[in-house]
This record gives sequence, structure tokens and C-alpha cells, in this order.
Amino acid sequence: MNGETLHSIGDLARRTGLTVKAIRFYADSGIVPPTDRSTAGYRLYGADAVARLELVRTLRELGIGLATIRQVMGQEVSLARVAQTHAEALDVQIRVLRQRRAVLTAVARRGATPRELDDMHRLAQLSEAERQHLIDDFLASVFDGLHEHPAFTGVSRSLTPELPDDPDPAQIEAWIELAELIQNHEFRASLHRMAQDLAVDRAPDDTNGLPRILAEAVRAQVTPAIESGIEPSSPTATPIVTALGAHYARILAATAPQDPEELHRRLACRLEQMNDPRRDRYLSLLAVVNGWPAPESLAPALAWVCEALHFRMAHQ
Repeated sequence: MNGETLHSIGDLARRTGLTVKAIRFYADSGIVPPTDRSTAGYRLYGADAVARLELVRTLRELGIGLATIRQVMGQEVSLARVAQTHAEALDVQIRVLRQRRAVLTAVARRGATPRELDDMHRLAQLSEAERQHLIDDFLASVFDGLHEHPAFTGVSRSLTPELPDDPDPAQIEAWIELAELIQNHEFRASLHRMAQDLAVDRAPDDTNGLPRILAEAVRAQVTPAIESGIEPSSPTATPIVTALGAHYARILAATAPQDPEELHRRLACRLEQMNDPRRDRYLSLLAVVNGWPAPESLAPALAWVCEALHFRMAHQ
């Protein structure tokens, strides 16, 4: 035909790496029809058949169906449009696979039961609205009665997980554990008591978060002592305890106990409330979900100062 070199189906198979059977199938499907036939009736293909078959093979490897490939080859639909549609579909599949991988990884790590597997799978699949409802319910129970407090908005925002639209597996796994934690009634009750007590301690015109004020004071005062190897019961620890007591008295303002022992007892109670491993875990998971830097655990400093306070109260 006009001097064009035609190729047998066997020649095409050698050039493309496809089997003869596959090429016949694509020919019979009308995707890569033969250009001509030999005098003996064998199919013959033009030079463009190699490129067409390689395109078909690539599209098939990308998961595109034969009906769509036929439309592309027949120029009924553009390749760009097909590529965009399938890329978007793959994005959905990738998100689903990430969810499944995160659930299975968490199940394997925990040695979870079938019931726990069901719960974790359900939490991973929650819609954005369902996640928000769960979070709102948690924050409402923690800050019940405190919504009019000046620090409520800032503190609640700092405790709100916001899973991104396309989370990575670590964020999905962190969300699952965090969602389990915020449904724990004991944890909710513990945070609620802490929020109520800390709100009572707050000066009325103080718009900063007291947990942060107290926590940062403990971190600043106690971390250097721990790093220096100072024991809570040593005389060297006394100025640190005194400074923290004075800081707490300033927070309490007019409601601060005049008796140093009572002040220390009240401070120890507040710090022990804060030293809940579940709270530490919540903040760590929150950082992963929100993409924040990992928080430094306050637990060693809280434990140190509580021991120091109790030692001094016992020896006064």
C-alpha cells in the first residue's frame, strides 16, 4: 500500500513484547485493527501499529478499561481528559489504601481483637462532618460550663485535631488512636475536672491559658534542675519549689492561701491533675494529626516538682 512496509502479527509481537494472542484480541476489539491482509488471509499491520499497541499496553497497565481505550484510539475522547479522570480516581483509591494500611498496621501493632478492628476501621472512615461532631462533643464535655470563660476559645482551638484532606498513614493512625481516646469517659472526666479547677484558679482578667502558664513555668524552672541531676528532696531544690509556689500565688491573686503549706498542697494537686499520661498522649497524637512539631513531654518535670512539694510538706 503506497510502498508502506507492513508487519505480520508475529513481527509486531517481537517488536512490542506483547503476545500474538493479545494482539489478536486488540485487533478483534477494534482497538488496533489490521491495515491489510496477506494473500493467504493473514493480518498485516502498518508502521503506526507498534506505537498504538505500546500506547494500549501503557493504558492497560495504568488500569484503564478497554471501552475507554477504544474511545481514545478512535479519538472520541482526548487522552488528556482520560488521564485526568483516572488520576483523580487513583487519588481516591490511594486515600482508601492509606486508610486500610494505617488500620492494619495499628491492628498488627496492638494485637487487636476483631471488635477493635471493626471500631478502628469505622473511625478511619468517618467523614469530615462525622469527625467534627466527635471532636465537638469531646470539647463540649471537657469545657462544660466554661464556654463563657475568656480563655475558652483559644484553649479549645489548641486542643482541636484537624485531619488534612490527604493525610499520610501516620496521621491516619494517630487520628484513630486519638478518636478512641476522646471517646474514653474517664479521660473526658479527668480533663473536665482539670479545666474546672484551673478555671477557678484563674484571675478574672487573665486571658492567657492557665495550663500553659503553669506548664511553662514548671518546664522553665524544673527542666534545668533535672538536667543538672538535682534531686527533688535536696536542699538545692528548695528555691525552685519556692519560686513555683510564688508563681502560682500570683496566678491565684487574691484567692491565694496565706499558709505556704496549703499553697503547696493546692499546687501539688493541680500539677498531679496535669500529670495524666493520657493527656501527654493526646498532645502527642494531636501534633501528628495537625502536622505540628512533636511536643516535649512535661511528665518528668511534673513528677519531679510533685515529689519535691510532697517532700517539703512532709518535713515542714
